[in-house]
Amino acid sequence: MTNFAQSAQAHLETLENPDARREAWRAFSELGLPTTVDEVWRYAPLGELDLDRFAVVSRGAAPEMSPFAQELAAHAGMVVRVVDAEVVEVTGDLEGVSVERVASTWSPQYASDAFAQMNCALSPYAITLRVAETAHVTSPIVIVNTTASDTSFAQVHVTMGRSSQASVVEYLEGGVNALVVPLTRYDLADNASLRVSTYQRLDASAWHVARSTGSLGRDARLRQAVISIGAHYNRSRNDAEFLGTGAENELRTTFLGSGDQVHDFRTRQYHRVGRTRSTLLSKGAVADESRSVYTGLIEIEKGAKRTDARQTNLNLLLSPHAHADSVPNLDIRENDVMCAHASSVGPLDELQRWYLESRGVTRADAERLMIQGFFYEMLATLPPELADVVERDLAETLRGVEIVTP
Repeated sequence: MTNFAQSAQAHLETLENPDARREAWRAFSELGLPTTVDEVWRYAPLGELDLDRFAVVSRGAAPEMSPFAQELAAHAGMVVRVVDAEVVEVTGDLEGVSVERVASTWSPQYASDAFAQMNCALSPYAITLRVAETAHVTSPIVIVNTTASDTSFAQVHVTMGRSSQASVVEYLEGGVNALVVPLTRYDLADNASLRVSTYQRLDASAWHVARSTGSLGRDARLRQAVISIGAHYNRSRNDAEFLGTGAENELRTTFLGSGDQVHDFRTRQYHRVGRTRSTLLSKGAVADESRSVYTGLIEIEKGAKRTDARQTNLNLLLSPHAHADSVPNLDIRENDVMCAHASSVGPLDELQRWYLESRGVTRADAERLMIQGFFYEMLATLPPELADVVERDLAETLRGVEIVTP
């Protein structure tokens, strides 16, 4: 790790608040990269990750936005353009919304997370999106996050004031042979409502290790969707912590694996107080020799009575060489609750395909329609003006996937 470590330590000295960054780097160095002995990383291809392939350097010239990113931006009320974790442009003006650059800080909640520690040490700053109290933002806010160099350590913090409403879409692109480690927080005050969608379309050579945490106050509502298509190794950890009664979190994650990709999703719904609700739906498909991992945890603290928490994981195998692991978990310390979990792994339903074929649809078209229907339910959290854009992109991606079914 000599090349990576030397360039990283030299880079952090050029950033603000170097003392705190040295502390985060020291914590990362002591932890070291995780191994598959750790249950949290059991299924990850960590043996393929060589940090010395990457150098941490200052941002160069910003590349042009891709046509797809431009199309997303055309439907937004505000666009925050980020290149290699730095804001290069903010366009549009929405009442009650501000974008700030805040010094990156370390949080004790990341004490056992080496990649989060790496982000805290090397992120230029926290890109903080603030929505004022009682502000109702009807136009979507789009964050275009481009990786143009070897590494990117973006840190995004969305803060929702009391009784505010907003919709945020983050799109990730670029990342050729890069290490991309984003860290995101969503803090919702009482009665706030946030709809957030992440569309990850990094290059197939990228390593993507992401973590997001939602913190929900009383009667707060977080609707979150994570759609992942790109990266060689894509890991997405999505947590929610319920701090006030009446809080609700709906999380939908989905992925499409091809080639030798690995999609690794982890979720944690932590109900600290009672009368809260979480609904999790994870759906994905793996083709060729790709594989997926879903590990979900519903955790209900003692005293969190009348909690309603559910998680479902559904996986499609589009090739006999593809593989999916599903590991749902419940940790319940209270009796007066409602909880459920379910998972499935299997090929396309033969009866459904037969029905379509009996109506004159070719076998290939029937399979495409079934897969599209499987995925499109996951677009529900996207703003309507952006859902069509993403839907067309997904359909184009599906046309390039070879389906091998019984």
